[in-house]
Amino acid sequence: MTTAPRPLNTGSHDLPVSAALDAFMGTGWAPTRLPAADRVPGYAAMPARRARLAAAFPGERLIVPAGQLKVRSNDCDHRFRPHSAYAWLTGLTGEEQVGHVLVVEPNGEPVLYLRPRSPRGGGSPYGSEFYRDRRYGEFWVGRRPDLAEAEQLTGLRTAHLDDLEKLLTGAQPVTRLLGGTDPVLDALLPTAADAALATTLSELRLVKDAWEVEQLQLSVDATTTGFEDVVRALPTAFRHGRGERWLEGTFNLRARAEGNGTGYDTIVASGAHACVLHWIRNDGALDPSKLLLLDAGVEVDSLYTADITRTLPLSGTFSPVQRQVYELVLAAQDAGIATLRPGASFRDFHRAGMRVIAEGLADWGVLKISAEEALREDSGLFRRYTLCSSGHMLGLDVHDCSKARAETYLDGVLEEGQVLTVEPGLYLQPDDETLPAELRGIGVRIEDDLVITADGARLMSGALPRTVAGIEEWMGTLLG
Repeated sequence: MTTAPRPLNTGSHDLPVSAALDAFMGTGWAPTRLPAADRVPGYAAMPARRARLAAAFPGERLIVPAGQLKVRSNDCDHRFRPHSAYAWLTGLTGEEQVGHVLVVEPNGEPVLYLRPRSPRGGGSPYGSEFYRDRRYGEFWVGRRPDLAEAEQLTGLRTAHLDDLEKLLTGAQPVTRLLGGTDPVLDALLPTAADAALATTLSELRLVKDAWEVEQLQLSVDATTTGFEDVVRALPTAFRHGRGERWLEGTFNLRARAEGNGTGYDTIVASGAHACVLHWIRNDGALDPSKLLLLDAGVEVDSLYTADITRTLPLSGTFSPVQRQVYELVLAAQDAGIATLRPGASFRDFHRAGMRVIAEGLADWGVLKISAEEALREDSGLFRRYTLCSSGHMLGLDVHDCSKARAETYLDGVLEEGQVLTVEPGLYLQPDDETLPAELRGIGVRIEDDLVITADGARLMSGALPRTVAGIEEWMGTLLG
């Protein structure tokens, strides 16, 4: 079929192109091919994943987009990351996946619609895209596979993205779209966005296979190295007016060097900033007498991310009151971890940790009622000082599988192969008059990543010390 050329994405300040230059640009290029052995990481697992999805909706067409670019400023786009469900089903994780779409046909056959590599001249309607298009041109953003190469990489039948609109025009089978991912498809299929498809895609990812656990361990290991980098950078960061941001850059360098980047915005919170649960301004100076809360994770190239938090004494040694708060949070985390096993309620680890927190606050005299009273559902007064849940599923998203039904996740039971975080915290606000002065402005969170095993759970992030003595020794070794 003859395809009408797409308009080029050019800037208002781009130089004009003469006919002579355009003709010259279309000649003299040597052929290049991807190595014939190249396959997406996790290639062997993908067919079974797609088959499970198709089996959940027999006889229906399922549409899972990678997503579209989002403008950051004028003609500059944010760095692109494909939707996690698309990556899980195809193994394609790169920035070149913009606009691509996986379609599972009613007979169960998956077809990948993509924007292939644009040919260089030769009378093609896309002949100048490779050097003129700022969003998709190879000279601007890098090479894409052609249709045959994409088929080799994924094992999927492939088709040109321009053919998708024709497929979706006219009489249609029952069609479900992962809505809110691609505004082009949302506009084309306004009634097809389907919550059940999003729910199923989340629930299919709740239990990780061995390859996924391996990827998560790689991300945890890279994150561990990043935490070591941050401690080594402390002497320099102390001398900078925005030491938090210096440490953020230190960790993010490791994340970008070892993987795709960070799995979420890095939290570097010193002093009272640690009482802000999602502090990402990271614009504060460092005070050696305070604590530093570092919450960060490396997202590896397969897009699996770690999520680890450590709270560190910037002096290298915990003060007595810092140690008091830290050890209560550690005891809460230990209690939560001890509940993890197949068949346990997902909420058990949170309940166990919060009991420890409430009892500790009552013992300190912070709570003016008993721990039992504070823990009642009609009370919850201890939450003034801890506020949020104590963990979540982990995988391709830092808060993974969030569209799963409550009965399969939050109110469900743990299964072997699930990966989750346990992260209790105490956030003692600097202006909280219910607290004694010496406790105000201290924030502590301890977060680790664990995989559920046949008889319990394995601590994936155990290479980072958790105890007071372990942290002090570790910091002393790194700082010399």
